[in-house]
Amino acid sequence: MIDLKLAGHVAIVTGASRGLGRAMAVALAEQGARVLAVARTADDLRELEATAPASIRGYVCDMRDLALVETLADVAVREFGRIDIVVNNAGIAPAGAFIDQPQSLWNEVMTVNVAAPAALARAAGRHMLPRRSGKIINIASTSGILGKPSLVAYSSSKGAIIQFTKALSGEWAGSGVQVNAIAPGAFKTSAQRAVLDSAELLERRLRKIPARRMGLDDEIGPLVCYLSSPLSDFVTGSIFVIDGGESSKL
Repeated sequence: MIDLKLAGHVAIVTGASRGLGRAMAVALAEQGARVLAVARTADDLRELEATAPASIRGYVCDMRDLALVETLADVAVREFGRIDIVVNNAGIAPAGAFIDQPQSLWNEVMTVNVAAPAALARAAGRHMLPRRSGKIINIASTSGILGKPSLVAYSSSKGAIIQFTKALSGEWAGSGVQVNAIAPGAFKTSAQRAVLDSAELLERRLRKIPARRMGLDDEIGPLVCYLSSPLSDFVTGSIFVIDGGESSKL
């Protein structure tokens, strides 16, 4: 087993109460990191804390409240003494015809999926840049690379996060802070419940994926841990696609 040298490091993971966020938080804790797990639902966070009470601490935060988001880095420092890693995972993806969606919904998607990750990265950067050490990992989506009908706002927001990652990585690389993104495709989580509950929809969805299956939540944790570790100090500005080959098809 490779020692990723994460023992004693402190991470913030947003959207940590379920799905991929939960898997990331657990994986980091298993590697020795202490995790401030952020989500909106206190009950789910308490359940997550119980899996690793010495390593994971839940914190309730609605990512639409940017003033509260800006305090998360200070909360991590108060609770654990430092902040080394931010995993910007929280996001919303309301589906529907773009023409029928109100401007208020577009604004909400951009707040949660773009403004909140930027606010948290900035807040964490105030701690990381003086120490010349830190990791920002933004969870994008293959929808942000290819675009997806019925998910116009979501696709736009994830495209913005990809460009945010590239731009910020160049600005902070000389200060010892690495900024990368992961773009997942279809994973077998509650976000895909409608597809998973329909044999017809599932078969149609899997035909688009060369691997002929969805990803499993524990398949993203190792990548997050690597990007969080000192072993990835020369990796920055990269977008890691993990989608079973879907976006690489001709």
